[in-house]
Amino acid sequence: MTSSTVPVSQALPDLAALRAPVQRGDTRPEGWRRRQLQAVATLVEEHEDEILAALHQDLGKPELEGMVEILALRQELKLCRRQLRRWMRPRPVPVPLAQRPGKAEVIREPLGCVLIIGPWNYPFHLTLQPLISALAAGNTAVVKPSEQSPATSSLIARLLPSYFPQEVVQVVEGEGPVAAALVDQGYDHIFFTGSGAIGARVLAGAAPHLTPVTLELGGKSPAVVLEGADLAVTARRLIWGKGLNAGQTCIAPDHLLVQASIREPLLAALAQARLELYGEQPLQSPDLAHLIHGRQFQRLSALLEGARQNGQVLIGGESDADTLRMAPTVIQVDRDDDPLMEDELFGPLLPMICVDNLAAAITRIRRQPKPLALYLFGGEAQDRSMLLQGTSSGGVCFNDVVMQVGVPELPFGGVGASGMGAYHGEAGFRTFSHERAVLKRSFALDARLRYPPYAISRGLIKRLLG
Repeated sequence: MTSSTVPVSQALPDLAALRAPVQRGDTRPEGWRRRQLQAVATLVEEHEDEILAALHQDLGKPELEGMVEILALRQELKLCRRQLRRWMRPRPVPVPLAQRPGKAEVIREPLGCVLIIGPWNYPFHLTLQPLISALAAGNTAVVKPSEQSPATSSLIARLLPSYFPQEVVQVVEGEGPVAAALVDQGYDHIFFTGSGAIGARVLAGAAPHLTPVTLELGGKSPAVVLEGADLAVTARRLIWGKGLNAGQTCIAPDHLLVQASIREPLLAALAQARLELYGEQPLQSPDLAHLIHGRQFQRLSALLEGARQNGQVLIGGESDADTLRMAPTVIQVDRDDDPLMEDELFGPLLPMICVDNLAAAITRIRRQPKPLALYLFGGEAQDRSMLLQGTSSGGVCFNDVVMQVGVPELPFGGVGASGMGAYHGEAGFRTFSHERAVLKRSFALDARLRYPPYAISRGLIKRLLG
C-alpha cells in the first residue's frame, strides 16, 4: 500500500508518545542533543550516493547542485556542534535595585514535539535543516516530506527511522489531506517551507490550536543593476542564479530592474554568460536541472509562449516538454500588469524592466509585497544605504545572488508575504526554543513598604521604581 492510499487516520503519529521524552526531561541534557546531531551527520555521511540519486531523479539535479544540499547540512551541523553549549547556557539578566538581592536569567527550553513540512525544490536539505535546529533545541519531531519529490520523500521515510527511535523522530508521507490532518493535531510548533498559498492554509489550520508557526515562503525577489556594476560578473551571477535548480529556488532573482543606460551592454553580457555556462544548446547541458513536474512546466510554458507572441523574448526561450527542461530566458517587460509580474515565477524566466535610477527601482519594489531576497549590483555606498533604508525584505545581498544563504550564522527568513520567523544557526535554535524568564529572590530584606496597609507616598515610589 503506497502512502497516498493510506487512510489519513492511520498516518497520524501519537503526539503523546512523542511529547513524553520532552516532558520527562530526557531531551534537555547536552549529551542527548549531541547524539541526535550525530545521528543526522551519520545518516548524511552513509547515504550520500542515495541522496544524490534521489535528487537527480526528482529534479534532474547535477551532482554538484545535489552536493550543495548535503554540504549545507554539514555546515549547519558543524555550527550547531560548536555553539550548542553556548546556546544552551542560561543568560543572566540585570535585576533592578528594588528587587535586590535577587537573580534573574533566561533559560532556553524545548517546546515539545514539532511538525516540519518540507518543500519539493530542495527536498532533502530544506527538510532536514530545520530538523537539525529542532533536535539541537531538545525537541522531538514529525517530518512531512513533500509528495511532489517522491524519490526524496521515500528516501527520507526509509532513512530517518533507521537512525532515530519512534519517540524522537517520525516521518509521515502523503498528499495535502495528510498535511492538513497533521497540522490539525496541535503541535508545539509548525515549521513550513513552501508557497504562500499553502502557507496561508497552514497558518489557518494552526490558529484553532494557537500553534506557533514559522513560514519560509518566497516572493518576487528583485535584482537591481546600476551603473558601476561589473557587467560580465553581474551577468554570470544572474544567469547562474536563474539556472540553479532550473530557477526553482525561493531566493533566486525573480526579475531585473536595470538602469536604462546600461540595458544593451548588460543584455550582451547576459547572452555571453548563458553561452559560457550552458553552451549553444542549453537543453543538452548536463549542468541544467529540470522542472519538478508537468504542471510546473505547463505554467511556465504558458508565460513563455505569451511573451514570445508579444515579441518580448530577448535571450533564450528554449524548452522541451519531454524532458521538462527550460533554458534561462531573459524577457523584456514594459507593463506592471504583465502576466510575468503577477506571481513568483519560480523558474528560469527572467523579466527585465528598465528604470531611470535607483529611486525609481525602489518605488517599484515598494509597490510589491516584501520579497524574501533583494539584490543590488553596482552603485555606490550611498546607493546601498538608500536601498537598505528605503525597502524591506527578508535578506539583502550586494553584487551577488543566493550566496547569503551560505553564511550559516546569518538568520534566514522572510517578512510580510515572504514569511515569518527565521532559522539557520542560533536563529533556528531560538525558533525551536521557549525563552523562559526566571527570577530567584532571597528571604532577606523583605521590605514592609510593599505590603498593605500602604504607607509609601507616590513621590517615594516614583523615586524607588520610576
